[in-house]
Amino acid sequence: MTTESIIPIVMPKWGLSMKEGTLSAWHVEEGQAIKPGQEIMDVETDKIANAVEAADSGLLRRRVGQVGAVYPVKALLGVLAPAEVSDAEIDEYVRNFVVPAAGADEDEEGPAYRYIETASGRLRYAERPGQGNPIILIHGFGGDLNNWLFNIDAVAEAGPVYALDLPGHGESVKAIPKPGLDALTDAVEHFMSGLDLKDAHLVGHSMGGAVAVNLARRGRGLVRSLTLISSAGLGKEINSGYIEGFTTAESRRELKPLLQELFADPDLVSRQMIDDVLKFKRLDGVPETLAALAGAMFQHNSQLNVLSQELASLNLPVQIIWGAKDAIIPVKHAQEAPKARVEIIENAGHMAQMEAASRVNELIRIQAAN
Repeated sequence: MTTESIIPIVMPKWGLSMKEGTLSAWHVEEGQAIKPGQEIMDVETDKIANAVEAADSGLLRRRVGQVGAVYPVKALLGVLAPAEVSDAEIDEYVRNFVVPAAGADEDEEGPAYRYIETASGRLRYAERPGQGNPIILIHGFGGDLNNWLFNIDAVAEAGPVYALDLPGHGESVKAIPKPGLDALTDAVEHFMSGLDLKDAHLVGHSMGGAVAVNLARRGRGLVRSLTLISSAGLGKEINSGYIEGFTTAESRRELKPLLQELFADPDLVSRQMIDDVLKFKRLDGVPETLAALAGAMFQHNSQLNVLSQELASLNLPVQIIWGAKDAIIPVKHAQEAPKARVEIIENAGHMAQMEAASRVNELIRIQAAN
């Protein structure tokens, strides 16, 4: 059998904790030629739904996965093969396909999460190996490293990737002695020092963008380039109603409409996403730390740390990515760095790295290749 000409389409793995997903829609028919980057199906996890793009070109000979069914990561969902491959050969390939056992590759990849003791306290992070300069992903206010679940593996094609939980977030230390931008920036610098990371491509989302700019302005050979996604710190305005509401919300009813503001498509906010955020907000020290950070950085619909002039003075590559439907920070702030490369993504909100993951990943890889 010409198995070398048969290419499987499998359930993707998004993020470090994904074990299974629901095939919610097919966008291509059997017999259709597909190209890399083409959206071929939708998959829904307990975190969020997203489109799956083809990694290879070819002729879709078989749709194995059934819409509405749940499949483990790496389960066979479809088959690409040239027309000369017989139906009998494809039948045999499907029949003999073996789904890798859960965790079978964990020894190669290492543990899902790691922890490091720093001068800023204990920080959780995820790591993906790669060749080149390090790429460091910095999340926003109230987020954690799982905000990069659609990015961390794809970006590793361009270099080793590190995504960390900032202090006060995720599973990192909750107490911040002097909450504010400098404390968060110190934490990233301490993180990099602890892992001996230098000359890194920093990717910052929202508040994480301000942290990235603040670190770059310190110099010290730490930063090679900046990718800022719906970044704080480029202008004054911000949706303080979201910040205040997120900080004080204590129930699903209060939190759901707030999380929906993050996305152009509010249906992406799942019950599991809401429950995960509530679980985080109920940890000891989290409400107080979030309130202190919010008070130190955002007040009365204004940002207290505007770094556009500092950004303009940096002598390094900068690209700015913004969702056109961002309801948290105005998209006009994308124009506050005249030397930066700017891309506005239609049909994306504040979380462009999730809603338009493929394009964002491509832009990060291009930046990291320079």
